Amino acid sequence: MVTLAQIVLRLIEDALRWLMLLTRSDESVRAENLMLRRQLAMFIERGIRPRRIDAATRASLAVLTRLFDWRSALVVVQPATIVRWHHAGWKLFWRMKSRPGRPPIARELRALIRQMGEDNPVWGEERIANELLLNLGVRISPRTVRKYLPKRPPGRPRGDQRWSTFLKNHAKSILACDFFVAVTATFRLLYVFVVIEHGSRRLRHVNVTAHPSAAWTLQQMREVVSNTDDSRYLLHDRDSIFAKHLDDSIRALGLTVLRSPLRSPKANAICERVIGTIRRECLDWVIPLSEAHLRSILREWVAHYNGGRPHSALGPGIPGPPVALALGSKPEPRHRWVPGALVRATSVLGGLHHEYGMVTEPVSA
Repeated sequence: MVTLAQIVLRLIEDALRWLMLLTRSDESVRAENLMLRRQLAMFIERGIRPRRIDAATRASLAVLTRLFDWRSALVVVQPATIVRWHHAGWKLFWRMKSRPGRPPIARELRALIRQMGEDNPVWGEERIANELLLNLGVRISPRTVRKYLPKRPPGRPRGDQRWSTFLKNHAKSILACDFFVAVTATFRLLYVFVVIEHGSRRLRHVNVTAHPSAAWTLQQMREVVSNTDDSRYLLHDRDSIFAKHLDDSIRALGLTVLRSPLRSPKANAICERVIGTIRRECLDWVIPLSEAHLRSILREWVAHYNGGRPHSALGPGIPGPPVALALGSKPEPRHRWVPGALVRATSVLGGLHHEYGMVTEPVSA
């Protein structure tokens, strides 16, 4: 297929040959022209059929016809053919110059439409057009929005959500619990009961006992679940402490019990991970002296975990909103420092961890 670049190259080649002819004498050009005409007449007498002319040659011949009386020199094709080529070139030139249709929208707006289509799979072109008009003040036709929306893969239904969206929407109503052991300074074995929220990663409840039982575990769940709670599911493993009558009592609290498969700790991965975090960041660095001492250590660390420790799984974020965001202040731009601000460090567990906050000095009168 002949491209526009080939036509332009052919015209440039003819122009260079024309310039070379200008440097020669008129007698030389006429003699060469006569010799070429004699050779062409010999081909015509023999009845040799010339090959089909390509588009680049057509454009070149159409341009050359404007420079001299071409009708007497035309042999290969008929005059009507040259006229038809000229009309076709004029149509192509006018089509390129006129460019029918609406002008394209800004590149940033096209990228925004694609981003909105990817972020909101259940939105259509009309919803995106209304969103741009009402919230951003950009009036655009739904047809134009549809033109720039990303194409759905074949076989994928309209409005299909991602697995990450599905899991986040259901994680808000899931609780997970588990036991782990801790050893005191006198080598006494204590059991720690942990309940965590899947959606917010907040430790809902932590308590310690030396003699775990189904009745004690049920009382802990009663302290966790309230009438205004949105939790609907409780995930735990198949430990013998979670007896059948305990699960029946938990169901009476309004929770659906989900038991993980045998020898599958990854099925309760979030709770297993927080137990590992408790060990690495707290219990591996302290030696509990008693049950009360272990309970006080965990109480202080849980407050740090829920209110001061950043969580990568949240974006990063904190299960409980930090003070700066709760007051409505916005974070500073990157690599900026608030003039006159001081950083205050609050120690956790005697300096094992620290929480940092920014304090602005009062302006003196």
